Amino acid sequence: MDCRMDGRVALITGASKGLGYAMASAFASSGATVAMLARRADVLDEAVAAIKAEGGKARGYVCDVSNAASIATTWAKINAELSQVDIVVNNAGIAAAKPFENVSDAEWQADLELKLFAAIRLCRLALPGMKARRWGRIINVLNSLAKAPSANSAPTSVSRAAGMALTKMLASEYAPHNVLVNALLVGLIESDQWVRRHAQQKENQSYDDFLGKLALDKVPMGRVGTAAEFANIACFLCSDAGSYITGTAINVDGGMTPVV
Repeated sequence: MDCRMDGRVALITGASKGLGYAMASAFASSGATVAMLARRADVLDEAVAAIKAEGGKARGYVCDVSNAASIATTWAKINAELSQVDIVVNNAGIAAAKPFENVSDAEWQADLELKLFAAIRLCRLALPGMKARRWGRIINVLNSLAKAPSANSAPTSVSRAAGMALTKMLASEYAPHNVLVNALLVGLIESDQWVRRHAQQKENQSYDDFLGKLALDKVPMGRVGTAAEFANIACFLCSDAGSYITGTAINVDGGMTPVV
């Protein structure tokens, strides 16, 4: 199956590292021009250069997607330089989970701004053009807590569940215009967040052993997923090959999530 995106423009948030970079690389390899959004200019520049070195088309845009003004300014730049956006991947996010009583109003607000309102604002900007052209793809990257919230998982589980509701609502509203909206739910997949968690742990354990133990404890397949494996399903959904799939929330987790 050939999942091509020739002539498409894809906007990906959190694109300088991990899953975001893997998707940007896969999309560029499939023919898309990728608008890569991230907060750190130096890391973003390296990511864009790496994709260009592989022959891909990419542009970097420094943007804090938790800030409405930053989104608006960046959107204007992208439209001026690339004319249109056909694909939006709302990928930006960080781990934030603790006991409910310990989550402050400021932490709730910050999490919702980053994980929910960023997606709302970018979708609101992109959808009119997609609707007019009668072609569009949106992916909201969530995690397994969206379907199966656990104890001590606030505020992330609530923000991500709201993101899943947003996905289904938009899918229903824009399906008549050939704009397809889906969610991908991350399980235990190797990323920068796991590197940071390993660095914070106090046990004398290698990174591979750290992830390996987590996989054996949590994942039926018994291994950690790769960013490339995640990017493969995103690439399929955003190409014409995924032309009859909308309103889904797909677990990309090796069987870890306890619900379908």
